[in-house]
Amino acid sequence: MAEKVVLAYSGGVDTSVAIKWLQEKYDLEVIAFSVDVGNEPDFPGIREKALKLGAVKAIVADAREAFVDEFVFPALKANALYQGQYPLATALARPLMARLLVETALKERAKSVAHGCTGKGNDQVRFDVSVAGLAPDLKILAPARDWDMARDETIKYAKRHGIPLPVTAESPYSIDQNLWGRSIECGVMEDPWAEPPEDAFIWVRPVENTPDKPEYVEIGFEEGIPVSLNGHRLDGLTLIERANDLAGRHGFGRIDHIEDRVTGIKSREVYEAPAALLLIQAHQALESLCLSREQLRFKQIVSSEYSDLVYDGLWFTGYREDLTAYVESSQRFVTGTVRLKLHKGSATVVGRKSPYALYLHDLATYDEGDTFDQSAAVGFIHLWGLPARTQARMQGKKKKEG
Repeated sequence: MAEKVVLAYSGGVDTSVAIKWLQEKYDLEVIAFSVDVGNEPDFPGIREKALKLGAVKAIVADAREAFVDEFVFPALKANALYQGQYPLATALARPLMARLLVETALKERAKSVAHGCTGKGNDQVRFDVSVAGLAPDLKILAPARDWDMARDETIKYAKRHGIPLPVTAESPYSIDQNLWGRSIECGVMEDPWAEPPEDAFIWVRPVENTPDKPEYVEIGFEEGIPVSLNGHRLDGLTLIERANDLAGRHGFGRIDHIEDRVTGIKSREVYEAPAALLLIQAHQALESLCLSREQLRFKQIVSSEYSDLVYDGLWFTGYREDLTAYVESSQRFVTGTVRLKLHKGSATVVGRKSPYALYLHDLATYDEGDTFDQSAAVGFIHLWGLPARTQARMQGKKKKEG
């Protein structure tokens, strides 16, 4: 009896070819395993396709709520943006997929798992490191990395074996999407000088096709988690979907990024992430109201470290747990509402309020009602400037002589 392998199956080019290749190369029984993180509207079709291609079983796991609650919202609370731009949509989904992949392999008594990642990308690192951290005895196979075929060779292999593909020569994009964002690769976009073609985008309208009138949106947060949109309390999944539609309708949420991959390659990455960028911007605005200067300064360091480790596939590590502990502590008082104006490709924060705001009008105002004791400033400045005056007195003369 042939051994089993559980393949992380998306229905795309590489994983579709992988079913046949794993059978030919290793004589394995392939169990196709797909995870719904808001990445595909037709999972019944994907399941049927896997079975037609020769999978002995096709499993679909609905993990949308787990994705939002356990990965997306923790990253939002950290303001996770890799290199200040990418909200880590794909990178956040991979550890969840790896965890479910391992659980399925153990349940099905498979000795190996497989994925469709290439040897040049980041996802191979995320899957391999996550699987190894969760089940070090499982063997990891990566057909797209092992067969070393270029994209056109992969398509030819698929045609020889009658494997239907979603990619054509006229539209050669490689797409990965989930609730938090959509990435578009390949084709003309591999040239960093070329403007991404309009047909690559489906979530974010071109600016010229957006409403002429601005639209305002109010986002409510409780301890760093978005809980309402325009006064209506929503579950996380629904809130993200509505924020995505709203921001995308106004042309907000496109990213064109020269990115440093884990493997050392610079790549040109194009993303659509209207909800992610809108919610992170709103969250940062609320933090500026509720966190002290020292908390904000250290939070920026934590956010950068958190973003890097998620991108680098190190979710299942003690370091991530340590950073998460600080992030969670920092969110205790990040509760309130942020108002933004959406117009012609931009989202601008125009208001914020919180019952825990550190902004006090009677201290900040220059008008009537000012309670700030300005006479205290003289003594404060004298002590604050003492180190500078001391250094100038003791070292300034020698510095001038030199």
